[in-house]
Amino acid sequence: MYKIAASDLDGTLLTSEHKITPFTKQVLTQLHQQGTDFIFATGRHHVDVAHMREQLGIPAFMITSNGARVHNCENEIIFKQNIAPKIIKGMLKMLQNDQEIQIHLYRNDDWLVSREDANNPCKQAHFSYQLFDLNNPPLEDIAKIFITREDQNHEKLVIWENEMKAQFAGKAHITFSSPNCLEVMDAGVSKGHALDAIAKMKGYELKDCIAFGDGMNDFEMLSMAGKGLVMGSAHHKVKSALPDNEIIGHCDDDAVAHYLVKHLLE
Repeated sequence: MYKIAASDLDGTLLTSEHKITPFTKQVLTQLHQQGTDFIFATGRHHVDVAHMREQLGIPAFMITSNGARVHNCENEIIFKQNIAPKIIKGMLKMLQNDQEIQIHLYRNDDWLVSREDANNPCKQAHFSYQLFDLNNPPLEDIAKIFITREDQNHEKLVIWENEMKAQFAGKAHITFSSPNCLEVMDAGVSKGHALDAIAKMKGYELKDCIAFGDGMNDFEMLSMAGKGLVMGSAHHKVKSALPDNEIIGHCDDDAVAHYLVKHLLE
């Protein structure tokens, strides 16, 4: 029996409308009542996830910004790893002339964006963003950089992914959380390494963990956990990268909750 269940949010635990269904809430409550720890493991900002955890009504650790921040059940920060200012400066200089992208920064409790965008993912969040000046950007306390495109053209973001990896190899962790969201954290930051740290803190090992995800930012967590489940709606790159991992159903069908009922609930 697994002692810890960790789940990504968007495209995994949440529906395609970014909601937790009553059924999923009920299952997670039962999971908590039987003594199994639940962990949010997401690329989202911790302020946004804390609001979601409050709605859920159970104590849960939060892995946010893809592992750059970890908060305990009391909302105390127990781990943080920022991107080096030199890397931020170089990356923003690389990106600043592309008028088709929107650049996002997670800085402590703030969500900063380079310009307005009709498809801004901030609209899905529970707190407001602020605009920042690309000519004078903040360089301190940045957990994550990510870029999106209004036209949601994945292949154009792949071009940036390749250029970033070529220039910042070994200095940053660059990955996709969804086909339209290219994310950058400090080197060594991942949901998997954060999950490992939480498991050890609770007296367990990664083999005691089960994890669910649908994005390339879930790769480390899904490959490191005792069992990693890939959503049926995941991008084909995720399924190709994890060919031996079991694939379950769609987020709109409460696939995570149904799996937990069948395999974890007593």
